[in-house]
Amino acid sequence: MEKTSVDVVVVGLGAVGSATLYQLSLKGAQVLGIDQFTPPHTLGSSHGETRITRLAVGEGEEYVALAKRSHELWDQIEFQSGKKIKNRTGGLLIDSAEVAWSKHGAEGFWERTLRYAQNQGIEHRLPNVQELSATFPGLQLPAGSKVYQEKEAGYLFPEVAIQAQLDLAKKMGASIWTETKVKAILPQGEKFVVDVGYAKVVCKKLILSAGGWVKDFLPEQQRKQLRICRQVLYWVEVDQNFTDWKQYPVWMWGFGPNPEDFLYGFPSLDGKTIKVATESFLEVDHPDQLEREVSQEEIETFWETKINGRIQGLRKKVTQAVVCFYTVTEDGKFILEEMQGNPNFLWVSACSGHGFKHSAALGEVLAQKMGW
Repeated sequence: MEKTSVDVVVVGLGAVGSATLYQLSLKGAQVLGIDQFTPPHTLGSSHGETRITRLAVGEGEEYVALAKRSHELWDQIEFQSGKKIKNRTGGLLIDSAEVAWSKHGAEGFWERTLRYAQNQGIEHRLPNVQELSATFPGLQLPAGSKVYQEKEAGYLFPEVAIQAQLDLAKKMGASIWTETKVKAILPQGEKFVVDVGYAKVVCKKLILSAGGWVKDFLPEQQRKQLRICRQVLYWVEVDQNFTDWKQYPVWMWGFGPNPEDFLYGFPSLDGKTIKVATESFLEVDHPDQLEREVSQEEIETFWETKINGRIQGLRKKVTQAVVCFYTVTEDGKFILEEMQGNPNFLWVSACSGHGFKHSAALGEVLAQKMGW
């Protein structure tokens, strides 16, 4: 059996894992990344063409610094890789709920976002409904809606970002094992042995960033902190004669008091469709149990309960529907902890649906916590 020794092993190479592998490699660590699939892939939480990025993060003011630093890092990674990762379009946060709107564990999400933008010096404005409807007629906003508009918001290409960081890490000497499932992680004195079946790896430090599959490695009590929630992304055909969806910002719209009373969307990338989605918090126990197919009934329900009466300029035709998932904590916060009190074994998960925009900076934080 092959036996390898490295400074750090990173298990899971999605959004946070690929960023961590890149940062450790950049700082000179001898590092191995392991993934049970071949990232970027379509089975986790970091696929589907685009992800929203924004600086005023209503989930918590503590996340603003991570978002700002991630934007700086995406610029660096674009320069180093020659790949386009971030596109600034501006962003809208709309609240038309009649009572306090809660999102990702944060009540008063719109008000929090505005307050954090003011506190952190984030460029923004508050257009009225008439102005917004004239500029972006596809959005049918009720009178009295509150609108926050942020200049630096936009979208990221998640698959491109992951691939770019893995490629850069490999160029700087990182080893990457894909289609490799970790069977066990065992302490060996002050080190760890990572068993993948056909090989064992000895490492001084270990980072577990396996998304929802982190539950496979956690004690039962910690597993109970995490919920796996299936999400569906829809690509809907546009009416090209009604409005130019290519010129729209990214947008997020809360229209009721519940977390599911929510819709978000992107400008059109192909001129033929826009990507639009809601959020769901129905739980399954494990990512392997997710229903990966999207039924026609789901598509019709999404149209009738979310799109109809709110979005104009779309045809009632979904050209593609893709499943991903959130790993969610009760308060919507991230988890970055020592495994059973060991500072050389960190686990990070439960980005709760708002993590990709922070992932570049989280990789840097994890590398620093490992001493690099």
